Amino acid sequence: MSLIRCQGLSPSIGPYHHHQPHLKQAEKVKHMAVISCVIESGHLAEEVYLEVAHVADNHARRLYDKDVMAGISCADFRDMMFVDACFLVQYMRMDCGIAIDESLVGFLRPNRRDIRHDLILLENQLPWKVVETVMNFMPEPAVPLTESFISVWRGYLQHHKKEEDEEDQDTTYLSTLVKHKKFKPHLLGLLRYYTVGRNTNADDDDNKREPKNLAISVSAIELAEIGVSLTANKTTKLIDMGLNYKGTVLGELSMAPLSLDRNRASFLFNMAALELCTVESFSNAPVEDSAVCSYLLLLALLVSRVEDVKELRARGLLQGGGGLTDMEAFKFFTTFQGLRFGRCYNSVMQDFELYKESRQIPSKVYAFYYKHKKIIAAVLGAIIAVSGIIGTLLSIKNNV
Repeated sequence: MSLIRCQGLSPSIGPYHHHQPHLKQAEKVKHMAVISCVIESGHLAEEVYLEVAHVADNHARRLYDKDVMAGISCADFRDMMFVDACFLVQYMRMDCGIAIDESLVGFLRPNRRDIRHDLILLENQLPWKVVETVMNFMPEPAVPLTESFISVWRGYLQHHKKEEDEEDQDTTYLSTLVKHKKFKPHLLGLLRYYTVGRNTNADDDDNKREPKNLAISVSAIELAEIGVSLTANKTTKLIDMGLNYKGTVLGELSMAPLSLDRNRASFLFNMAALELCTVESFSNAPVEDSAVCSYLLLLALLVSRVEDVKELRARGLLQGGGGLTDMEAFKFFTTFQGLRFGRCYNSVMQDFELYKESRQIPSKVYAFYYKHKKIIAAVLGAIIAVSGIIGTLLSIKNNV
């Protein structure tokens, strides 16, 4: 994708971009981060290094592609893990408002946007055990560093501020998430798990009636024809998508709103790539494991023209005016039309069919109105005009 920058823009993280010439200049910054980490830890450099080397040898090396690792010696890999983990930890500390060496801040702060972009690239992930090993040597802040850093990403994909009760729930959820490590073992996995959220409708999904027919796709025009409108929900979790129609004639397709610029587009792209690479069967995995793919595929089906992007903006699903243009957003969404069907996506398709089956007559009436509303409006206008003329003639006749 030309829209998503796939190569690193700041210091390399991990082995995949390690030898890129344009990243060599920034390697000096990573060594500054090592010195800063060791000084702030209060431990000997050798002590920190040996702990990281132990994790690198016994856990981290086997997680990378064998062909890439074939050209990297064990000693070089240990050095790489040590240096990269120190850099990531110092960036996290700065991002959380913790004071670090000013010379390091002089590089990190002006380049924060590019660094943030590169940290969430799938190929740039560091094994979380390596990162935690370095963090364990650092002075412990009032709020644990991992939780504090992830909370900085709160609402990253949206512009609107969360309600206080939702933030309280997030804090509890985040503490449990970090404690039990229910995420793929790296930063992208942790961010994806947090951004997706939890499935709170498991019982409803299990008890849902099977429709007679099951749609595999739907367009924005089809939704409008059967009386389903698009609406942005009040949460920021991607898993919160569904069709709401209980007790109403018309339905609402509710989804988490999205603020889209190049970095956020890259974040979504890499989260979807992580799901595709690590989940063999979406249908046999927990619903959360394919939520990003479900979210993007559903948006892709709703966008078949550039004008549909304008409709997403009008409905509040696409927020902000400083991100991608309508054409760029259109190209981004349509690249996901061939994604695998996730469980959330299948559930929404099931809801569409149940909605149509339960409202066959009202839906057909509304569809007829939607397709012929201009003609109906013209006929009604003509009837009103004729009625006015007849009324005027009768009034004249009575006066005569």
